[in-house]
Amino acid sequence: MYDLIKKAVHDDEAAIQISKMGKDVTSVVDAISELSLDETMKLGMQFKRFPLGCDLTEVVAGTCASDLEIMDLLGNCRLSDMIGAPIHICAYAFSDIGEKFGMTGLEVMQKVHEIVDVPLDLDHFGENGAMRLPKNISGCGGECYNKGPAFTECPRGRIHERLIDKELEQKDDKEEWVKLSSSVAVNVTCEQTGDGHAAPLREAEDIAQLAKKYGRGLESIMFVGDGYDEVITGFEKSIEIGADVIVVEGGPFNRCENTTEAFAKTIAAARILSPGKVVATNGAYEHEVRAGLRTGLNMVITGFPKNHHGYMCGYEPGTARRGKFGLPRIIQIINEEFPNRGLPVQKHDLLSLATAVKIAGPDYVYPRKIGSYHVGDAHWATLVNSRMYQNIQLKHTLADIVELADGNTIALHGGRFISWVIANELDSHVDEIIISDVDDWVLKNTVDNLQSALDATIIAEKDDKVAADGADFSIASSTMIPVKESILKKVPNALTIV
Repeated sequence: MYDLIKKAVHDDEAAIQISKMGKDVTSVVDAISELSLDETMKLGMQFKRFPLGCDLTEVVAGTCASDLEIMDLLGNCRLSDMIGAPIHICAYAFSDIGEKFGMTGLEVMQKVHEIVDVPLDLDHFGENGAMRLPKNISGCGGECYNKGPAFTECPRGRIHERLIDKELEQKDDKEEWVKLSSSVAVNVTCEQTGDGHAAPLREAEDIAQLAKKYGRGLESIMFVGDGYDEVITGFEKSIEIGADVIVVEGGPFNRCENTTEAFAKTIAAARILSPGKVVATNGAYEHEVRAGLRTGLNMVITGFPKNHHGYMCGYEPGTARRGKFGLPRIIQIINEEFPNRGLPVQKHDLLSLATAVKIAGPDYVYPRKIGSYHVGDAHWATLVNSRMYQNIQLKHTLADIVELADGNTIALHGGRFISWVIANELDSHVDEIIISDVDDWVLKNTVDNLQSALDATIIAEKDDKVAADGADFSIASSTMIPVKESILKKVPNALTIV
């Protein structure tokens, strides 16, 4: 595996070979441990590229804290929705706020669900439903993050305290919380020697089964720890419980001598091992966040003031403490690392992606494959369970598009995932499909993948006008408005799907 991973740092074909093969966690971690930091970063970014992984970079916002007024919580959620940041739900805080205002935690969740379109990501949720924590934890000032590494649990020696009686009072609401969510996070750090940091594995397994029951995305939180044995355990347990998204926690739970390198190497391994090709962090110092972004990290969980995620990413020891407003800081860090990219993902980007998912339909997207690759990634699956997806009105359904396509040679302008779905549906109706895309990488891999899976002859053509001239019918297979408009300038008669 080392030779292949070493080669994949610079070689596309080696990376594609790795993406298609079964992967042993220890072999991947061992191979990456032999790479330099520069090689590790190049490898991670290689696996973030389409179609090997997920090329989005986004923020997810924690909007709640136990001592917020309900008006402030709802305002935070509206703001997060306006900028297109999925909302990270800390279930204990929703329940604490509800208790203060004569509501259940679920009723607070329902209020949020009614006013936002972005996906809702449920966390701090266990075998009794919403976890309930004592005030010395729910109002924690972030001492471990402020002091810095290295810890296995709270520096004040607390165990994972829970108010079980309060949890049991609202246990009947357990499944309803999950139904309102797009994804659910569980924690496997208890298996990585972090038994004072998280609930036991049985709770993660219980919630994982519930997430799968309702078709929700599953995130698994693990930490860097010692950088080797504990990393291997974290990946193995995450994969065992069926995680779609790997969430890597650094900060005080990165106990390695070189924390930057250890975090980057864990992110690179996650880029290869994450089943849903989405790699996140919910706790990483600024130097770790920057190294992670350069290594293919594509989701940073951050937060509003008083939310614990507000200080857990993007700050260094001595400055990381409760009350920080991490969201704008993380947005600035992302833009410093990737200038002039229009990042992180914003609401119009999510709407475009959700439209592609709706055209494809939930049965067509991740974890389904066409050829050797999933159709999309874990983002696609979680968007299905958002109000944004539910409210989209399609110009044409997938069946409409196939029926309107007239001829034996069809040109698809735009070579990303939605073109795979359209091509797959057209396959039994045509002899030739021309794929046109300005990105050579996208074009080559789309054509190769489709040709391996379909009976029709798949033809690559970089120029939209040449592709249209060689076809009986053209379809602008992009849901991004600027891309569609660019195609229509060259092929004005193309069928548009949005």
